[in-house]
Amino acid sequence: MRFIITAQAGTGEAKAGTEPTFDENLFISYMKFNEEMHKAGILIASEGLNPGARSARVAVSQGKRHVVDGPFAESKELVGGFYIIDVESLDEAIGWALRAPSGFGSDDVLEIRQLTGAGDLPPEILKIMNTAAPTWSASGWH
Repeated sequence: MRFIITAQAGTGEAKAGTEPTFDENLFISYMKFNEEMHKAGILIASEGLNPGARSARVAVSQGKRHVVDGPFAESKELVGGFYIIDVESLDEAIGWALRAPSGFGSDDVLEIRQLTGAGDLPPEILKIMNTAAPTWSASGWH
């Protein structure tokens, strides 16, 4: 099962939309955690996200797309980074999240959500996917 663990700023010094204070030791902790997950064979991807001021949002209203104003400093739940892992269960994903470093000037809230896999979809949806996107479907989408 694949899960995404997202890190959002919780309560603490850092505010959404601001640059985090760089802490070399904390950064080393993050890299060692990534290395540990990689060696365990569960890490698919791990990335930090730039502050919201360097972002854009596209909204859809009545079928038309348009850019929505930013920056997003007022957001209290801006995602700061993520891990995508492949583990046997939600309990195992929680176990990894409980060991994850935290910080860059704030407390974190880690949210763990299972990604949709082929086993979660009815056969008729899988058939449509394979027809509409045969190359992508054959590329190993779970």
